[in-house]
Amino acid sequence: MSDPLRDKYGSRAKVLLPLLLVGFVALSAWRMWPRPPASSRPTQQPPSLTFSGPTMGTTYKVTVVAPLSASEQRQIEAAIAEELAEVDRQMSTWRPDSEISRFNAHADTTPFPASPGFLAVVQAANQISAASDGALDVTVAPLIAAWGFGPQGREANAPEPTQAQLDALKPSIGWQHLTVDLATGTLRKDPATLHLELSAIAPGHAADRITARLRELGFTRTLVDVGGEIMASGRAGHGGPWRLGVERPDSSGGVVQRMLAVEDQALATSGDYRNYYEVDGVRRSHTIDPRTGRPIAHHLASVSVLQPSAMLADGWATALNVLGPDAGLGLATQRSIPALFLVRDPDGTLHERESPAFTRLHRNAEAATLDPP
Repeated sequence: MSDPLRDKYGSRAKVLLPLLLVGFVALSAWRMWPRPPASSRPTQQPPSLTFSGPTMGTTYKVTVVAPLSASEQRQIEAAIAEELAEVDRQMSTWRPDSEISRFNAHADTTPFPASPGFLAVVQAANQISAASDGALDVTVAPLIAAWGFGPQGREANAPEPTQAQLDALKPSIGWQHLTVDLATGTLRKDPATLHLELSAIAPGHAADRITARLRELGFTRTLVDVGGEIMASGRAGHGGPWRLGVERPDSSGGVVQRMLAVEDQALATSGDYRNYYEVDGVRRSHTIDPRTGRPIAHHLASVSVLQPSAMLADGWATALNVLGPDAGLGLATQRSIPALFLVRDPDGTLHERESPAFTRLHRNAEAATLDPP
């Protein structure tokens, strides 16, 4: 049961917003919203052009709102390729020469020289780990593999790990055993057996890098999607916020549960509804709680998070998904994180729970769509 969306980074730590929703958003979703009066609508909007392709075991899709010459299109394509290649060079566990692979192979506890981008991602992950009591942990790969969600998958009828086996893995797991030193540009681990796996945050980082690079080139109205982690910059082609869809977390496949109006914000979704297996009728989620060493067992189907960066949205979505609908909502409320929780009732129906920050942000965004400038 390896996950093709995450094979290049190893096992996937979360479920991502489906890529097909981006096309839905860009082409037709805004029709579902009230259109502004004709007098307030621009008579002509700049064209949009989309760039897409495979990357790091998943796909990317970048929409740029601007009239583009042939040379500008080539410039954008080159910039996207360069940023994705750099993230791959730093964080792909499938490349033996990547920074993360060399760090994982580093057989002692001495400081390891690392690039600023790599260090920034690990530092952001550790900050979310500290704030969430370890619900996000980028050293949890051994537990993911033990439960059959690693790159090797799970053999049919394979026994689940025993508590003794899980306990034996604990000394090699723990985000608090990572030390990031930005001043010296180094990363240190103790014990030396600690291994990093950044699939819960690296795609969001890639989306942020592409967005920043395009802004440097003068393109400020963009929608960047890397593996489902979405960064919306500026305004969409119709002149208002980008319309992004949150998928209904069930087997219906691509049905939109909620439409969001997003501008200069990132959206990430984490859930349990695509990658799991059942044992005696009990679902085993691919999302592992690092604190217990076991798959999450609560009734949260998915959580969608809005943040100023896709990296933060990516990491927080995973952390809140691990915490569940009660503790997750409590932390999102405490830290003013805009988050939408979709909770599965015992009869299989879904109900929504919103953090106060999400309610305020969504209410303001809905109002903005009624009369975009």
